[in-house]
Amino acid sequence: MLIREYLEEKENALSGFATKSIDSRGRKHPEAQCAVRTDFQRDRDRIIHSKSFRRLVHKTQVFIAPEGDHFRTRLTHTLEVSQIARTISRGLNLNEDLTEAIALGHDLGHTPFGHSGEEILDEIMPGGFKHNVQSLRVVEHLEKYGGLNLTEEVRDGILHHTGNGIPFTLEGRVVKIADRIAYINHDIDDAIRGGILDTDDLPRSYISQLGGDCRTRINNMTVDIILNSKGRDDIRMSPIVWELTDGLRDFLFKRIYSDSSAKGEEGKAKVLIKGLFHYYLENPDELPGSSEKRGSDMNESTLYRDVCDYIAGMTDRFAISQYQKFFIPKGFQI
Repeated sequence: MLIREYLEEKENALSGFATKSIDSRGRKHPEAQCAVRTDFQRDRDRIIHSKSFRRLVHKTQVFIAPEGDHFRTRLTHTLEVSQIARTISRGLNLNEDLTEAIALGHDLGHTPFGHSGEEILDEIMPGGFKHNVQSLRVVEHLEKYGGLNLTEEVRDGILHHTGNGIPFTLEGRVVKIADRIAYINHDIDDAIRGGILDTDDLPRSYISQLGGDCRTRINNMTVDIILNSKGRDDIRMSPIVWELTDGLRDFLFKRIYSDSSAKGEEGKAKVLIKGLFHYYLENPDELPGSSEKRGSDMNESTLYRDVCDYIAGMTDRFAISQYQKFFIPKGFQI
């Protein structure tokens, strides 16, 4: 018996609501199976080894260019989502490998400079821009060899980790709620570390019930989900914990995401990205692989798409270096 077949057999002990790798809806392009890994384990490994995953370490979560080594980046956010999601899946006896693959891939399409980068690309790009849609585009088209050719379960979970769409697997729904738990709590932690919030600023009505520190809140939210989802074909919190979590999220939007010193650099970041976007539209030969791409079949729509893909894939520091290269006189460059 192959190791993969042994692992697939072990999945029979999972919950009846779990997604088993042997029942996967498959890949867009059929390929021979691995002798050692299940399909979902293979998807996870492909994501970890991708260039887009490595670039997350230099992409903003909330704080642009923070002065300190302990603020979250897009990569550390991704790892925290993965940890929370795996804990929930383990507690519900779901497929941890599928959960981990979705969690690790959910933000691969995120822009430099966090949501400010997403907002300006959404304004510029015809048809708009959403990071979850871009994450799917990354794994389907932009990574090496024409995409990673992931299973449909992982692609669906990545696409629907945010917004109104609901993943068709419980593992995907776990990642969707784990993403919210992670950013609510670590953004509070970073805001306190950055001096934007004081512990006393946090609304007592929420903190007294959810917990006074990041670790306690994450644990309470996670345990609540496991207790309220056990034996159900759904992932849910109790009504009271959901109300408290949602209230804490609203507080963050008012105090951090919409109006705080954390947002002070966002206007500059938007000017930078907008400047780069229009520069590449006017100078398409500066795009990577431009000599192969430029041809009689090139049109405005394709060019916009190429520019958007390139900029969305940049790290913060690479975007800054490109802006400096194109717009700052050499004598003024640091």
